[in-house]
Amino acid sequence: MRPENFEVLVEQGRTPVAQVAAGAADEGAEAFAARNRDALLAVVAEHGAVLVRGTGLRDAAELGAIGKHLSGTLLTEREGLASRSAYAENVYSSSKWPADQPMCMHHELSYASEVPGLMLFGCLTPPASGGATAVADARKMLAELPAELVERFETTGWTLTRNYGELVGVPLAEAFGDVDRAAVEEYCRRNGIEHEWTADGALSTSQRRAAVVTHPATGERCWFNQIAFLNEWTMDPDVRDYLTMEFGPSGLPFNTAHGDGEPIGEDVVARINALYEANTLREPWQAGDVLLVDNIRMAHSREAYTGDREVVVVMADPVAPPLPG
Repeated sequence: MRPENFEVLVEQGRTPVAQVAAGAADEGAEAFAARNRDALLAVVAEHGAVLVRGTGLRDAAELGAIGKHLSGTLLTEREGLASRSAYAENVYSSSKWPADQPMCMHHELSYASEVPGLMLFGCLTPPASGGATAVADARKMLAELPAELVERFETTGWTLTRNYGELVGVPLAEAFGDVDRAAVEEYCRRNGIEHEWTADGALSTSQRRAAVVTHPATGERCWFNQIAFLNEWTMDPDVRDYLTMEFGPSGLPFNTAHGDGEPIGEDVVARINALYEANTLREPWQAGDVLLVDNIRMAHSREAYTGDREVVVVMADPVAPPLPG
Protein backbone atom coordinates (compact mmCIF):
# COMPACT_ATOMS: atom_id res chain seq x y z
CA MET A 1 0.00 0.00 0.00
CA ARG A 2 1.43 3.36 -1.04
CA PRO A 3 1.31 5.84 1.86
CA GLU A 4 -0.64 9.04 1.24
CA ASN A 5 -0.13 10.89 4.51
CA PHE A 6 3.61 10.44 4.97
CA GLU A 7 6.79 10.13 2.95
CA VAL A 8 9.36 7.44 3.76
CA LEU A 9 12.94 8.72 3.72
CA VAL A 10 15.66 6.08 3.39
CA GLU A 11 19.31 7.08 3.75
CA GLN A 12 22.42 4.98 4.29
CA GLY A 13 23.20 4.43 7.96
CA ARG A 14 19.89 5.89 9.13
CA THR A 15 16.72 4.23 10.35
CA PRO A 16 14.00 4.79 7.71
CA VAL A 17 11.91 7.84 8.65
CA ALA A 18 8.24 8.23 7.79
CA GLN A 19 7.78 12.01 7.74
CA VAL A 20 4.13 12.87 8.33
CA ALA A 21 2.72 15.41 5.90
CA ALA A 22 1.76 18.83 7.26
CA GLY A 23 -1.73 18.70 8.75
CA ALA A 24 -2.05 14.92 8.39
CA ALA A 25 -1.84 14.34 12.15
CA ASP A 26 -3.86 17.32 13.35
CA GLU A 27 -6.38 14.90 14.83
CA GLY A 28 -3.70 13.38 17.07
CA ALA A 29 -1.25 10.48 16.98
CA GLU A 30 -3.82 7.80 17.80
CA ALA A 31 -6.25 8.87 15.09
CA PHE A 32 -3.40 9.16 12.59
CA ALA A 33 -2.22 5.62 13.35
CA ALA A 34 -5.75 4.23 13.11
CA ARG A 35 -6.38 5.91 9.76
CA ASN A 36 -2.99 4.86 8.35
CA ARG A 37 -2.74 1.42 9.95
CA ASP A 38 -2.29 -0.63 6.79
CA ALA A 39 0.19 1.81 5.25
CA LEU A 40 2.31 1.91 8.43
CA LEU A 41 2.38 -1.88 8.76
CA ALA A 42 3.31 -2.16 5.07
CA VAL A 43 6.32 0.10 5.66
CA VAL A 44 7.39 -2.03 8.64
CA ALA A 45 7.05 -5.14 6.47
CA GLU A 46 9.20 -3.53 3.77
CA HIS A 47 11.96 -2.04 5.91
CA GLY A 48 11.78 -3.97 9.20
CA ALA A 49 11.67 -0.74 11.20
CA VAL A 50 10.46 2.81 10.66
CA LEU A 51 10.58 5.96 12.77
CA VAL A 52 7.32 7.89 12.34
CA ARG A 53 7.99 11.60 12.79
CA GLY A 54 5.37 14.32 13.10
CA THR A 55 2.47 12.52 14.78
CA GLY A 56 2.62 14.71 17.88
CA LEU A 57 2.60 11.80 20.33
CA ARG A 58 1.62 13.26 23.70
CA ASP A 59 1.88 10.58 26.39
CA ALA A 60 2.33 6.91 27.24
CA ALA A 61 -1.38 6.07 27.12
CA GLU A 62 -1.53 7.32 23.54
CA LEU A 63 1.27 4.94 22.54
CA GLY A 64 -0.73 2.10 24.08
CA ALA A 65 -3.75 3.14 22.02
CA ILE A 66 -1.60 3.18 18.86
CA GLY A 67 -0.40 -0.33 19.70
CA LYS A 68 -3.99 -1.56 19.93
CA HIS A 69 -4.81 -0.05 16.54
CA LEU A 70 -1.76 -1.58 14.88
CA SER A 71 -1.92 -4.96 16.60
CA GLY A 72 -4.89 -5.49 18.88
CA THR A 73 -2.84 -7.80 21.14
CA LEU A 74 -0.47 -6.19 23.62
CA LEU A 75 1.85 -8.17 25.89
CA THR A 76 2.36 -7.96 29.62
CA GLU A 77 6.10 -8.19 30.15
CA ARG A 78 7.50 -11.17 32.05
CA GLU A 79 11.16 -12.13 32.58
CA GLY A 80 12.32 -8.59 31.85
CA LEU A 81 16.06 -8.06 31.79
CA ALA A 82 15.99 -4.81 33.76
CA SER A 83 13.37 -2.99 35.80
CA ARG A 84 10.69 -0.90 34.11
CA SER A 85 7.92 1.35 35.36
CA ALA A 86 4.34 0.74 34.18
CA TYR A 87 2.81 3.95 32.77
CA ALA A 88 -0.50 2.47 31.66
CA GLU A 89 -1.85 -1.00 30.90
CA ASN A 90 0.86 -2.83 28.90
CA VAL A 91 2.79 0.44 28.43
CA TYR A 92 6.21 0.61 30.07
CA SER A 93 9.17 2.86 30.58
CA SER A 94 12.32 1.93 28.73
CA SER A 95 14.58 -0.41 30.72
CA LYS A 96 16.30 1.22 33.68
CA TRP A 97 19.89 0.96 32.53
CA PRO A 98 22.78 3.32 33.38
CA ALA A 99 22.78 6.27 30.98
CA ASP A 100 26.53 6.04 30.39
CA GLN A 101 26.38 2.36 29.43
CA PRO A 102 24.84 1.25 26.11
CA MET A 103 22.35 -1.58 25.83
CA CYS A 104 23.82 -3.67 23.03
CA MET A 105 21.82 -5.01 20.11
CA HIS A 106 19.18 -7.57 21.06
CA HIS A 107 15.74 -8.87 20.19
CA GLU A 108 13.25 -8.13 22.95
CA LEU A 109 12.64 -11.17 25.18
CA SER A 110 14.32 -13.53 22.69
CA TYR A 111 14.90 -15.91 25.62
CA ALA A 112 11.18 -16.17 26.47
CA SER A 113 8.74 -18.79 25.18
CA GLU A 114 6.48 -16.00 23.88
CA VAL A 115 8.06 -12.91 22.34
CA PRO A 116 6.69 -9.69 20.85
CA GLY A 117 6.55 -9.67 17.06
CA LEU A 118 6.15 -5.88 17.01
CA MET A 119 7.77 -3.27 19.26
CA LEU A 120 6.58 0.32 19.59
CA PHE A 121 8.78 3.02 21.14
CA GLY A 122 7.54 6.54 21.78
CA CYS A 123 9.76 9.50 22.63
CA LEU A 124 8.25 11.88 25.18
CA THR A 125 11.53 13.59 26.14
CA PRO A 126 14.59 13.32 23.88
CA PRO A 127 18.05 13.19 25.50
CA ALA A 128 20.50 16.07 25.27
CA SER A 129 22.86 13.84 23.27
CA GLY A 130 23.06 10.20 22.22
CA GLY A 131 20.38 7.79 23.40
CA ALA A 132 19.17 6.63 19.98
CA THR A 133 17.22 3.40 19.76
CA ALA A 134 19.20 1.95 16.87
CA VAL A 135 18.30 -1.13 14.79
CA ALA A 136 20.11 -3.87 12.84
CA ASP A 137 18.81 -6.42 10.33
CA ALA A 138 18.86 -10.00 11.67
CA ARG A 139 18.86 -11.43 8.14
CA LYS A 140 22.11 -9.63 7.36
CA MET A 141 23.60 -10.82 10.63
CA LEU A 142 22.82 -14.41 9.72
CA ALA A 143 24.26 -14.01 6.22
CA GLU A 144 27.48 -12.32 7.37
CA LEU A 145 28.38 -14.34 10.46
CA PRO A 146 30.87 -17.19 9.93
CA ALA A 147 29.05 -20.29 8.69
CA GLU A 148 30.63 -22.55 11.30
CA LEU A 149 29.54 -20.26 14.13
CA VAL A 150 25.97 -20.13 12.83
CA GLU A 151 25.90 -23.90 12.34
CA ARG A 152 26.96 -24.57 15.92
CA PHE A 153 24.41 -22.22 17.44
CA GLU A 154 21.70 -23.42 15.07
CA THR A 155 22.43 -27.02 16.04
CA THR A 156 22.61 -26.62 19.82
CA GLY A 157 20.84 -23.32 20.45
CA TRP A 158 21.94 -21.05 23.27
CA THR A 159 21.45 -21.09 27.02
CA LEU A 160 20.65 -18.16 29.29
CA THR A 161 21.36 -18.40 33.02
CA ARG A 162 19.93 -15.85 35.42
CA ASN A 163 19.99 -15.09 39.13
CA TYR A 164 17.12 -13.28 40.83
CA GLY A 165 17.58 -11.91 44.33
CA GLU A 166 17.49 -8.84 46.53
CA LEU A 167 21.06 -7.82 45.72
CA VAL A 168 21.35 -8.95 42.11
CA GLY A 169 18.99 -9.29 39.15
CA VAL A 170 15.36 -8.24 38.69
CA PRO A 171 13.01 -8.78 41.68
CA LEU A 172 10.79 -11.86 41.45
CA ALA A 173 7.56 -9.88 41.58
CA GLU A 174 8.59 -7.87 38.56
CA ALA A 175 10.06 -10.74 36.57
CA PHE A 176 7.27 -13.26 37.14
CA GLY A 177 4.34 -11.16 38.34
CA ASP A 178 4.34 -13.02 41.66
CA VAL A 179 6.59 -13.81 44.64
CA ASP A 180 4.82 -17.03 45.61
CA ARG A 181 7.24 -19.94 45.10
CA ALA A 182 4.59 -22.27 43.76
CA ALA A 183 3.42 -19.68 41.20
CA VAL A 184 6.99 -18.95 40.08
CA GLU A 185 7.78 -22.66 39.77
CA GLU A 186 4.61 -23.25 37.72
CA TYR A 187 5.58 -20.38 35.40
CA CYS A 188 9.03 -21.92 34.94
CA ARG A 189 7.60 -25.37 34.19
CA ARG A 190 5.15 -23.97 31.62
CA ASN A 191 7.91 -22.05 29.87
CA GLY A 192 10.70 -24.62 29.79
CA ILE A 193 12.87 -22.93 32.44
CA GLU A 194 15.02 -25.02 34.76
CA HIS A 195 15.03 -23.45 38.22
CA GLU A 196 16.57 -23.83 41.64
CA TRP A 197 16.12 -21.96 44.92
CA THR A 198 19.31 -21.11 46.80
CA ALA A 199 19.73 -21.36 50.55
CA ASP A 200 19.14 -17.63 50.98
CA GLY A 201 15.87 -17.72 49.03
CA ALA A 202 17.18 -16.42 45.71
CA LEU A 203 16.23 -18.04 42.41
CA SER A 204 18.62 -19.34 39.74
CA THR A 205 17.29 -20.30 36.31
CA SER A 206 18.51 -21.74 33.03
CA GLN A 207 16.69 -21.85 29.70
CA ARG A 208 17.76 -23.17 26.31
CA ARG A 209 16.44 -21.39 23.25
CA ALA A 210 16.87 -21.33 19.47
CA ALA A 211 19.50 -18.96 18.07
CA VAL A 212 18.01 -18.85 14.57
CA VAL A 213 14.27 -18.64 13.90
CA THR A 214 12.02 -18.44 10.87
CA HIS A 215 10.05 -15.23 10.44
CA PRO A 216 6.35 -16.10 10.87
CA ALA A 217 5.21 -13.88 7.97
CA THR A 218 8.02 -14.11 5.41
CA GLY A 219 9.61 -17.49 6.14
CA GLU A 220 13.06 -15.86 6.18
CA ARG A 221 15.68 -17.20 8.59
CA CYS A 222 16.79 -14.63 11.17
CA TRP A 223 19.59 -14.49 13.75
CA PHE A 224 17.33 -14.11 16.80
CA ASN A 225 18.88 -14.18 20.27
CA GLN A 226 20.69 -12.25 22.98
CA ILE A 227 23.84 -14.37 22.94
CA ALA A 228 26.24 -11.42 22.90
CA PHE A 229 24.32 -8.78 24.85
CA LEU A 230 23.72 -10.99 27.89
CA ASN A 231 27.17 -12.56 27.94
CA GLU A 232 29.69 -11.69 30.63
CA TRP A 233 32.17 -10.42 28.00
CA THR A 234 29.79 -7.64 26.96
CA MET A 235 29.57 -6.30 30.51
CA ASP A 236 31.62 -3.32 31.57
CA PRO A 237 34.85 -4.95 32.84
CA ASP A 238 34.73 -3.17 36.20
CA VAL A 239 31.10 -4.22 36.73
CA ARG A 240 31.87 -7.81 35.72
CA ASP A 241 34.86 -8.00 38.05
CA TYR A 242 32.88 -6.56 40.98
CA LEU A 243 29.92 -8.90 40.48
CA THR A 244 32.19 -11.91 40.08
CA MET A 245 34.05 -11.00 43.26
CA GLU A 246 30.80 -10.53 45.20
CA PHE A 247 28.71 -13.44 43.85
CA GLY A 248 31.15 -15.80 42.13
CA PRO A 249 31.37 -16.76 38.43
CA SER A 250 27.98 -18.52 38.53
CA GLY A 251 26.29 -15.71 40.45
CA LEU A 252 26.17 -13.07 37.72
CA PRO A 253 22.68 -11.63 37.14
CA PHE A 254 22.81 -13.12 33.63
CA ASN A 255 25.17 -14.97 31.33
CA THR A 256 24.96 -16.99 28.13
CA ALA A 257 26.52 -20.22 26.87
CA HIS A 258 26.27 -22.58 23.95
CA GLY A 259 23.19 -24.77 24.09
CA ASP A 260 25.34 -27.71 25.19
CA GLY A 261 26.63 -25.69 28.15
CA GLU A 262 30.06 -24.82 26.75
CA PRO A 263 31.20 -21.25 27.54
CA ILE A 264 31.13 -18.71 24.72
CA GLY A 265 34.54 -17.21 24.00
CA GLU A 266 35.28 -13.52 24.27
CA ASP A 267 36.30 -13.55 20.60
CA VAL A 268 32.87 -14.84 19.54
CA VAL A 269 31.07 -12.16 21.55
CA ALA A 270 33.34 -9.44 20.12
CA ARG A 271 32.75 -10.67 16.57
CA ILE A 272 28.97 -10.67 16.97
CA ASN A 273 28.94 -7.18 18.52
CA ALA A 274 31.27 -5.82 15.83
CA LEU A 275 29.01 -7.14 13.08
CA TYR A 276 25.99 -5.60 14.77
CA GLU A 277 27.77 -2.25 14.78
CA ALA A 278 28.63 -2.59 11.08
CA ASN A 279 24.93 -3.13 10.31
CA THR A 280 23.52 -0.50 12.69
CA LEU A 281 21.00 2.09 11.53
CA ARG A 282 20.32 5.01 13.86
CA GLU A 283 18.27 8.20 13.98
CA PRO A 284 18.35 10.68 16.89
CA TRP A 285 15.12 10.97 18.85
CA GLN A 286 12.85 13.99 18.57
CA ALA A 287 9.90 14.62 20.89
CA GLY A 288 6.78 12.88 19.61
CA ASP A 289 8.61 10.31 17.47
CA VAL A 290 7.18 6.79 17.28
CA LEU A 291 9.51 3.93 16.30
CA LEU A 292 7.95 0.70 14.98
CA VAL A 293 10.22 -2.38 14.94
CA ASP A 294 9.63 -5.90 13.64
CA ASN A 295 11.20 -7.68 16.62
CA ILE A 296 11.98 -10.88 14.72
CA ARG A 297 13.63 -9.27 11.71
CA MET A 298 15.38 -6.39 13.49
CA ALA A 299 17.48 -6.21 16.64
CA HIS A 300 17.52 -2.93 18.55
CA SER A 301 19.81 -1.20 21.02
CA ARG A 302 19.92 1.85 23.26
CA GLU A 303 22.95 4.05 22.97
CA ALA A 304 24.57 5.88 25.89
CA TYR A 305 23.20 9.36 26.46
CA THR A 306 23.34 12.57 28.48
CA GLY A 307 20.48 14.62 29.90
CA ASP A 308 16.93 13.49 30.53
CA ARG A 309 15.45 10.79 28.30
CA GLU A 310 11.90 9.44 28.45
CA VAL A 311 11.03 6.75 25.94
CA VAL A 312 7.99 4.55 26.50
CA VAL A 313 7.54 1.01 25.17
CA VAL A 314 4.71 -1.22 23.98
CA MET A 315 5.12 -4.90 23.05
CA ALA A 316 2.60 -6.43 20.65
CA ASP A 317 1.82 -9.36 18.34
CA PRO A 318 2.91 -12.37 20.45
CA VAL A 319 4.98 -15.03 18.66
CA ALA A 320 6.07 -18.40 20.07
CA PRO A 321 9.40 -19.42 18.46
CA PRO A 322 10.11 -23.18 18.40
CA LEU A 323 12.64 -24.60 20.82
CA PRO A 324 15.98 -25.87 19.43
CA GLY A 325 16.48 -29.46 18.38
